[in-house]
Amino acid sequence: MTFVLPLAHGRAPLNATPMTVAPGGPLVRVGALVMGILNLTPDSFSDGGQLVTVDDVLRRAEQMLEDGAAMLDLGGESTRPRGTAYGAGAAAVDVDEEIRRVVPAVEAIVQRFPEAILSVDTYKPAVARAALEAGAHLVNDVTGLRLFPEMAAVCAAAGASVIAMHSTGVPGQMPHVAPASDIVQTVGDALEAAVAAAEAAGVPGVAVDPGFGFGKTPDDNLRLIQATRSFVERFRRPVVVAVSRKATVGIVLGSSDAPAPVDERLFGSVGLALAAVAGGASIVRTHDVRPTVEALRAFAAGWGG
Repeated sequence: MTFVLPLAHGRAPLNATPMTVAPGGPLVRVGALVMGILNLTPDSFSDGGQLVTVDDVLRRAEQMLEDGAAMLDLGGESTRPRGTAYGAGAAAVDVDEEIRRVVPAVEAIVQRFPEAILSVDTYKPAVARAALEAGAHLVNDVTGLRLFPEMAAVCAAAGASVIAMHSTGVPGQMPHVAPASDIVQTVGDALEAAVAAAEAAGVPGVAVDPGFGFGKTPDDNLRLIQATRSFVERFRRPVVVAVSRKATVGIVLGSSDAPAPVDERLFGSVGLALAAVAGGASIVRTHDVRPTVEALRAFAAGWGG
């Protein structure tokens, strides 16, 4: 199956061809796009404070595009949750500060790399509106339109697509563990509500992200990876996998008491991403573009896609 995610500003639709999935049948073709993460924040859990100036952003964007990123995801507020992995949650950022961080970066990338597809990672409608007006093409809402339902109208007015991610609570204060008797059903039902809200508002395209790491236990997170195929079959639209450098990766590589450090989670991150792509995920969001692109290319070749 081929998914199309419409984009704004006259940009051609974004095509993502995941595994061909027949219910109960084999997965026979691989294809996934890589989304490079540009954190314009001082406090993100793995790379905060690295992109301080617009020139820093342009250098990182250029490298990611050269390395094979199909799109870039720019965020001006950390969503690091509080809990055992990272301690206190990320500090809240007001709308004006978030716009100050994001909009100049969007404008600079649009001017220097007009071919780049840009996503803005925000749950605030005012930030999304400003970024879309500056040239961004889609919005990555980590609350799945839950905190500010008017986000859907903002995106619809701009003709911009939305990535609806599952989470609980408020960014920065999200609970480390939100109990769920059936995490796959819970996440799926919440995403279905987000998709319905976006479509009712006239959003032209919606991708879904199960929200690896946001209010889930490590076992929940792994169950969501294992259930990727069920999300593909349920939604029949792009499924995003965003596992890069997260705490559960550290636990998989180490233990709950001694997780692998953030800077030693590359291979684990790529491994979990490939597992999701094997289930049909269409977009891989990552800090490490080149290793992810190369792994996906080799995986596709070895699978025969």
